[in-house]
Amino acid sequence: MKKQHILTLFFAFAVVSVSAQQYQRQSDETPLIKLQIAEAMIKNNYVDSVNESKLVEDGIRGMLEKLDPHSTYTTAKETKALTEPLEGSFEGIGVQFNIVQDTLLVIQTITNGPSEKVGILPGDRIVSVNDTAIAGVKMDRNEVVRRLRGPKGTQVRLGIVRRGIPGKLVFIVTRDKIPVKTIDAVYMIRPNVGYIRIGSFGATTYQEFMEGVARLKKQGMQDLVLDLQDNGGGYLMAAVGVANEFLKRNDLVVYTQGRASKRDEFRANGNGRLLDGKVVVLVNEFSASAAEIVTGAIQDQDRGSVVGRRTFGKGLVQRPIPFRDGSMIRLTIAHYYTPSGRCIQKPYQKGDIESYERELDNRYKRGELYSADSIHFADSLKYQTLRQHRTVYGGGGIMPDYFVPLDTLQFTRFHRMLNAKSIIINANLRYVDNNRKTLKNRYKTFDDFNTRFTVPLSQIDAILKEGEAQQIKPKDQVELKRTLPLLRIQLKALVARDLWDMDEYFQIMNETNHVVRKALEVLSH
Repeated sequence: MKKQHILTLFFAFAVVSVSAQQYQRQSDETPLIKLQIAEAMIKNNYVDSVNESKLVEDGIRGMLEKLDPHSTYTTAKETKALTEPLEGSFEGIGVQFNIVQDTLLVIQTITNGPSEKVGILPGDRIVSVNDTAIAGVKMDRNEVVRRLRGPKGTQVRLGIVRRGIPGKLVFIVTRDKIPVKTIDAVYMIRPNVGYIRIGSFGATTYQEFMEGVARLKKQGMQDLVLDLQDNGGGYLMAAVGVANEFLKRNDLVVYTQGRASKRDEFRANGNGRLLDGKVVVLVNEFSASAAEIVTGAIQDQDRGSVVGRRTFGKGLVQRPIPFRDGSMIRLTIAHYYTPSGRCIQKPYQKGDIESYERELDNRYKRGELYSADSIHFADSLKYQTLRQHRTVYGGGGIMPDYFVPLDTLQFTRFHRMLNAKSIIINANLRYVDNNRKTLKNRYKTFDDFNTRFTVPLSQIDAILKEGEAQQIKPKDQVELKRTLPLLRIQLKALVARDLWDMDEYFQIMNETNHVVRKALEVLSH
């Protein structure tokens, strides 16, 4: 038996060797042939069975990881999750919700959406989906979403518990297309001054933006605060469309260029609705990609001022390469350049994703978020704006014209910890849930609410008590005193959001936002 076993092993080894030799004889061993040989050998001869699809996916990921930080491979499921927020809609039941004490609480229903049409109300608790309990069973949030979403026209049976109504209500909801908004807020922040906050650049951003502009112009807007703080980017053409509204005919918005990609320019058509009036763009260290394109175009063309902190520095152009199974490669093929010739992309080492991801932490450690004096640019990175010939800097990201430091006195460690543990948001959800009817009756309009509403002391006490229960305490009375003003404003804004929408949330929060306040100061001069 032992001799037979040895012969078997020798024979198997010989088969592998012959197979490899046959491959090599068929062609000169190009890198592609080498890769094919490796995959075939592993598939056919590895000691254990292998998942060929996963093997190939791991190989693709391995190749891309050695390139730049933004060349990636995503599975079909990952691709859908990444693209859906930018596509302008998804198919579902049309509710905004949060999970409170292991139960799905409806915050808002989408206007004219499937849930609103059948009578589901804010404050309702969805406890079952198609007779399967989703409350009290510690179901993962992604699994809850999966059960609620589904193809347009399909029906879902929802079990709902409503405050003041005994027993469980049952609603049959027919799923439909649900719009995804990429603009967070549109309102008049001061007389003659409009405010638009763009959360991301998706398929519907330009249309949403123009609707917002039309609305504000009817209210007398002459100048605009364009808020791109925390905007991680999105579609190039959405950014070009927005930038076009501010620039004169033939003004360069952005250009791309790569080793195998010729220079490709995007220019304004001169038909924009915002060619007159002042504009201030707000950015921070999380403003990236498409947000940086808009910011760079407005700054380089001397069309407006930029206020905030240096942007992220994501200036690599990805070409999507879709596969039949829904998976996708996003391969970097070029760089983005602002009109003055600045490359938006910050430096990186190929294959060193870890250092790249730590770059924002390094800005924090060297004090860049708190002082403009901590930011140093080499003379070789100096560029000139195209009309006023002001000095601007390359080297990654967009440096604002007016630097606004992160305010450590306002955002205390204690406040950050309460936020991180969701103590503030959960306390607000409970408060609104318990008092929604009373609040709606007491405050018929947002203006009335904004003038008269004050956060109850009991709500503050509940948050402090819950924080203490989770070992989150202010280090002293000074930190507590510094935390309370922002905490009260945040709670008031969250109540406004749940009773109305995001416009009202930002109307409250922006009054203490130092970047917004600096923008208003710039506009007043």
